[in-house]
Amino acid sequence: MHLPRFFSLFTRGLVAVALGSLLISSSTLRAQEPAQTPIQLTTAAADQDMHLVSPAQLDQQVQSSTATRQKQIQNLNRFLATPEAQKVMKDSKIDPVQVKTAIPSLTDAELVDLSARADHAQHDFAAGFLGTTALLLIILVILVIILVSVYH
Repeated sequence: MHLPRFFSLFTRGLVAVALGSLLISSSTLRAQEPAQTPIQLTTAAADQDMHLVSPAQLDQQVQSSTATRQKQIQNLNRFLATPEAQKVMKDSKIDPVQVKTAIPSLTDAELVDLSARADHAQHDFAAGFLGTTALLLIILVILVIILVSVYH
């Protein structure tokens, strides 16, 4: 009676040892990196030197974006410095300094949109397509958008 129990315990122990050694050997194999051939080493070094975008191109893109943003900020400040805009701010009790301080905090998308609207409104007013009331309303809307987007 004791012999079958001995074989059962022996078989369980043998299976446990086999599984343990299998786990250890497979983790050791995964931890080792395959040796690279000289061609693979040369290719890896060349890949490190190549980039999709060169640092010079990145620098040029940053400078271009910064110049465009500054131009849009100046355009919006120039629009809000007009007598009509100053009158709207005074009548609406909006602090011009607060507005001027808020403009650089706008996102690029907001700056593009508001700058284009201001430019369009100035051209339409100068061409006589917009009356004073419509221009004042556009100025007020732009001011509200600036203040809400920055202080919200």
